[in-house]
Amino acid sequence: MPVNHKTKNDLARATREKVVNLLNARLADAIDLTLAAKQAHWNVKGPNFIALHKLFDEVYALVAGHVDLIAERAVQLGGNADGTLQAAAKNTTLKPYSLRLSAGRDHVDALSSTMADFGKRIRAAIKETADWGDADTSDMLTEISRDIDKQLWFVEAHLEGSR
Repeated sequence: MPVNHKTKNDLARATREKVVNLLNARLADAIDLTLAAKQAHWNVKGPNFIALHKLFDEVYALVAGHVDLIAERAVQLGGNADGTLQAAAKNTTLKPYSLRLSAGRDHVDALSSTMADFGKRIRAAIKETADWGDADTSDMLTEISRDIDKQLWFVEAHLEGSR
């Protein structure tokens, strides 16, 4: 996707184009992850309901903030943020989140898998943007990676000792 908007940002146009494309791919994944977290939040049942209900909403809120960071960075570089539901559905690389889960442990397992996959893709993007010479985007993605890893830890903690 070309960068269509003028900017005095000194990154080379070719670099900005690569970064905007990468950001839009991760934006689709981030939007997908927010919706997976809400799906879990709305549908969780079981003995740990309130704790998981609140935790899944915290995951949603954190990732929603990162959606904004990713989208705004794409625009700062002269590109467009492709943030519609239709664009996210078409471009996400995450596996579909089941619509039929209800048990808390099942949601914990499914959401933690989705979060881990997202984290892996963000870490790959950190390296790519650093290799392309965009330290600012790499730094932003590092912040996202740290936050996702921390939330993944919180979610995965619910898998221990509950068998």
